[in-house]
Amino acid sequence: MKNARPKRTRLRAAAKACVPSLTDAQVKTIQDRIGHHFKDRDLLVRALTHPSAVAAADSIRLSNQRLEFLGDRVLNLLIAERLIERRKTESEGDLAPRLNRFVKKGACAEAFRHFKLQEYIILSDGEVASGGRERESTLGDACEALIGAIFQDGGLSAARKFVEAGWAHQFSSAPVETRDPKTLLQEWAQGQGLSLPKYTVVDRSGPDHQPVYEIEVQVPPHGAAKASGTSKRDAERNAAALLLNSLTGTP
Repeated sequence: MKNARPKRTRLRAAAKACVPSLTDAQVKTIQDRIGHHFKDRDLLVRALTHPSAVAAADSIRLSNQRLEFLGDRVLNLLIAERLIERRKTESEGDLAPRLNRFVKKGACAEAFRHFKLQEYIILSDGEVASGGRERESTLGDACEALIGAIFQDGGLSAARKFVEAGWAHQFSSAPVETRDPKTLLQEWAQGQGLSLPKYTVVDRSGPDHQPVYEIEVQVPPHGAAKASGTSKRDAERNAAALLLNSLTGTP
């Protein structure tokens, strides 16, 4: 009579056997919706696998965390590229809040909902029971991971096509003009009962006909930020946008 394997060994074997997967029909539906057909199907499965669905020891290998990291960077590049091409007269201070609007987690979740992919996220039973399929952070992470997977499978042009389709509504509904970051920072400070932001010229460099100013803005006791610009006004706006982003996440 063979001795039974120790319980610990049996649990390990069960964990290794639990590899996330999608059926052929599910893969076809997802690919038709997103407009990209994967050469490497495993990338798609991994992009939709939440960390809760795999053993902790397998999370790096099987979950979507690494693809999410990659997709976040690809999304930032594609949105920045789009803004540079379409907003030719705007300064860095104008472009920064537009970029943040499109790459924040809520924007990614909205794009994921556009493709109606919530039911295909691979989650643990507990995560499903707690509403994980509609949780903004879960959808946003899955969307970024999907961008990373498409980038690895088909390159930047394929990822660009996905973003253009997923963000189309957000692009069309974006405000034509953005509010001055200095005004937004001042309103935030007043709303917190704080003193008005203080701007200080830290440095001036370059020739007289092409100066570069470095400005520091402070809102005690909540921190400070420095930024440069070819005029004091631009440098102040850039610094205000950076500080506002660090304080609220929304320039």
